[in-house]
Amino acid sequence: MTATQQTERPQADPAELAKLYADIALKSGQLITRFLERRANGAPLTVNDELGIARAFFEAWSGMLADPFRLAEAQMKFWQDYMAVWQNSMLKLVGQEVKPVVELPKGDRRFRHEDWEKNFLFDYIKQSYLVAAKHLHQTLGNIEGLDDKTAKKVDFYTRQYIDALSPSNFLFTNPEVLRETVTSGGQNLVRGLNNLLEDLTRGNGGELRVKMTDTEAFRLGGNIAVTRGKVVFQNELLQLIQYQPLTEQVYARPLLIIPPWINKYYILDLRENNSFIRWALEQGHTVFVISWVNPDERLAHKGFDDYLTEGALAALDAVERATGEPTANVIGYCLGGTLLACALGYLAANKDKRIHSAAFFVAMIDFSEPGELEVFIDEEQIAALEERMKKRGYLEGSEMATSFNMLRANDLIWSFVVSNYLLGKDPFPFDLLYWNSDSTRMPASMHSFYLRNMYLKNLLSKPGGITLAGVPIDVGRASAPAYFISTIEDHIAPWNSTYRGAKLLKSPVRFVLGGSGHIAGIINPPAANKYCYWTNEDLSDGPDAWLKHATRHPGSWWTDWGKWIARRSGEKVPAREPGKGKLKALEDAPGSYVKMRVDNQ
Repeated sequence: MTATQQTERPQADPAELAKLYADIALKSGQLITRFLERRANGAPLTVNDELGIARAFFEAWSGMLADPFRLAEAQMKFWQDYMAVWQNSMLKLVGQEVKPVVELPKGDRRFRHEDWEKNFLFDYIKQSYLVAAKHLHQTLGNIEGLDDKTAKKVDFYTRQYIDALSPSNFLFTNPEVLRETVTSGGQNLVRGLNNLLEDLTRGNGGELRVKMTDTEAFRLGGNIAVTRGKVVFQNELLQLIQYQPLTEQVYARPLLIIPPWINKYYILDLRENNSFIRWALEQGHTVFVISWVNPDERLAHKGFDDYLTEGALAALDAVERATGEPTANVIGYCLGGTLLACALGYLAANKDKRIHSAAFFVAMIDFSEPGELEVFIDEEQIAALEERMKKRGYLEGSEMATSFNMLRANDLIWSFVVSNYLLGKDPFPFDLLYWNSDSTRMPASMHSFYLRNMYLKNLLSKPGGITLAGVPIDVGRASAPAYFISTIEDHIAPWNSTYRGAKLLKSPVRFVLGGSGHIAGIINPPAANKYCYWTNEDLSDGPDAWLKHATRHPGSWWTDWGKWIARRSGEKVPAREPGKGKLKALEDAPGSYVKMRVDNQ
């Protein structure tokens, strides 16, 4: 390094560094103390295989070794590609243009730094990794004799392994991290260590909770979830929020939103410019939304029946009292849509037509193909989960969040590991990631019923397959017209599964497919002019045929739903003020239930 480069290097503030080192020492001591306390209390250090990963890979390796010819063939193909990488690297070193042996996957941001392309060494490291990843994935993904569930588990965890070993995740093989280390004199690594210890502290030293955003930058009701309204009803499971109208006249028929209780409702009300709730108010709807409680051990006994009767049905009763209207249009988002389907079946059995129309946002009714979440759901894993829930009375929110994050590990895990711990950066304030980190618990009884009857046995798709509040549920008996919006890149509610659920209803159904994924594809305001959506009135064939003949439209599906719901919302009436009807205002929105956070988030 030259004298000029040395003088250009920024000098660290000794006082700031001393404070940082002191903080590191304090956090390290706290973590060691907690670890020793757990050992003293008899907490065992055990290694088990609740997820069945070891067994799945044992079967895979056994199948691979049983066919030595195929293994040798795979090794030969790998060697050929590896030699092609070496040849390309030599050609590139002398200025030749070469085509990569393995193309970078679309949307992969791990190798976006220019040195991955321009620097001979790092380009070679990148290409070697991509070739190894390709052949490992293909070899383990094409083993004959594995049952479907085992094959999917092997495929999923092979990708987790491949993602974890990416050269971008390590100091000496990531050019951006190396540059930052030289430039800062290693201060990035010191800051990164402090960030790591802080995240371990948040997990009580027992687990690593990677911080994705600056949680101090947001305040519910202050700069997020700010649409004005009042809580007008509450019970043990929910608060019902009625929003302040934004038009002088509103549609007579009110709109009730049932969000999932896996997450909190304000995904639909993040900021003014991307709030679905505010947009619906601007269209002239009287909007109500359920804000679910974040349960603890006192609600362990609450089952799916209770979420139906004390949740969806109680909210419908309250909306009727608040507005005087006997019917409502209802939206169910994700798990809220599954509950909406149950409510339709329940009301149909009782010849109750309070739900005038139903909209399903990325919601599954048929769970025959649940996507990658299937790797977490089998008899052994559910039994192990039930044992843990039995001790606590609930499923911890962080456990659910980790499973969802693993579906997009590079974006939701490893990118933050690199940024927080190797580059030593503080997380950026991002409303969507703040919401994502605001996890919720699940009552033990309800969650066990949900996993076993929906995911494991797919009973909701069968007439009378499940019974709720003493009533056999048949979603096919529902008469309310339905609107299904799904998204083409959804990893949580795959659109071919939601399509099958839509076909279970015998009422008129409009199925729409949006761009992007489970969250970004839904929170897509028209003003953003992003993505696109597909429509096709013919649902007689399967999902592939539907998409092949569908019409593509630019922009947001919100406008399509807006036209559909407007025709089902009645005449215009004077705007309704929250708390001015038979239900009085209890507190301002967003209410107190949504502010219940899980410890150490």
